[in-house]
Amino acid sequence: MPVTYFPEKITKFLRRRLVELKEECGEDSWQYRGIALQYIRDTREDINAPEENIKHYEAGVIAGELPPGLERLYRRSLVIEPTLVCVAHCRYCLRSNYAKHTLSEQQLVDVACYCGSGANRDYLNEVLITGGDPLLIPNRIEFLLNALIEHAPNIRIVRLATRIPTQDPDRIDQDALRVFQNKPSLRFEMATQINSPAEFCPETEDAFRRARALGVRIYSQNVLLKGVNDDPAVLVDLYDRMRLNDIEAHYLFHSVPMRGTHHLRTSVDRGLKLANGLTSCGRISGRAKPMFAAMTDIGKITFYQGTIVDRRDGKLLLQSEYRLEDRLAWNPSWELPESAQVDSEGRLQVWYLDGAD
Repeated sequence: MPVTYFPEKITKFLRRRLVELKEECGEDSWQYRGIALQYIRDTREDINAPEENIKHYEAGVIAGELPPGLERLYRRSLVIEPTLVCVAHCRYCLRSNYAKHTLSEQQLVDVACYCGSGANRDYLNEVLITGGDPLLIPNRIEFLLNALIEHAPNIRIVRLATRIPTQDPDRIDQDALRVFQNKPSLRFEMATQINSPAEFCPETEDAFRRARALGVRIYSQNVLLKGVNDDPAVLVDLYDRMRLNDIEAHYLFHSVPMRGTHHLRTSVDRGLKLANGLTSCGRISGRAKPMFAAMTDIGKITFYQGTIVDRRDGKLLLQSEYRLEDRLAWNPSWELPESAQVDSEGRLQVWYLDGAD
C-alpha cells in the first residue's frame, strides 16, 4: 500500500539548531540525529512496510451537532483539538493524516457546553487541549478556556499539549502565556514532548521557565525512536535534563505503527530492555523515571508483567483493564476496532504491531 506523503515542515529555529549541531558535533553524532530524524523527511518513509495505520485510533465523539476535533477514550478526560496546524511536522506524527481544521468560536462554545452537559458534569473534570499545536492560536484558546469556565465548571484541570518550546521558543510570548493567567478555577499543566537531550538549549529552557513562572506544571511524554534515543546513555541524559528543568517524566511511548514510520520503530522487547535498564540502573533518580507504554487502538497500555499475553505474525496481544461497557458508557459512538477483543472477564485485549531492531 503506498505511503501517504507527509510534507516536511521545519521552523527557522530548528534549522538553525541543526546547523549548529552539525558544525559542533558532526552529521553522524547522536546530537544532530536526535533532531534531524524527528523532522527531516526520509526516503525510507516511502517504502512499503507493515505499518499501515493512518490514524492512531478512532475515538471521535458524535453527539448531535458537535464539531470535529473531540476524542474520548477515558471516563474523566476529553481530548479537544482546536486546530490541527503545527509549526513543524514530526515525522512520526499521530495526526498527520487527519483532515485539517481550526474550530470557530461558536464550535468552541459547543464543545464547552458538551463538557458541562448532563452526565458529563458528574464524571468529566479534565480536558487535554492538543492538535496540532494550540499555542499557535492563543486568542482562540483563551476564548475556549473562558467558555469552559462559563459552561463547564466541572472542568478543573486543563492540560495543554505543545512542542513550540522546542520548535520555535520565541512564540512563548505574552500572547501565548496569557492563556494561563487569571483563571484561578483551573489547574494548568503543559504537556510537551522532548525526545532527545539535544533539544535542550538556552532558548528552549527560557521558554519553559516563562511558563513555570505562572505556576504551570510541565510534563513530557517522550517517544522511543530508533537512532534518536534508543540508547541507555542518551535516555539517562534526557531524563536528567528534564528533571533539572522541572519537567516531569510521564510516558515513554513505543512509537505508534503509523505509515512511513517503520525505520523509526524499535521492537517492544528493545523498549522493555531499555525501560527496565533505565529504572534499575542506579544512574538516575526514581523521581525521573517514565512508564513505558504503547498507544494502541483502544488507548494507552502500560507494560507490566502479564501485559503481553500472545505473539503472532509480528503482532503482540496486549491485555488492558478497559471494559467495553465502560467505554460505551462515556462515548456511545465508540466502536470496538477489528484489532480488539473482549476476554472472559470482560476486559479489552488488542493486537498491536511490533517494530523491528
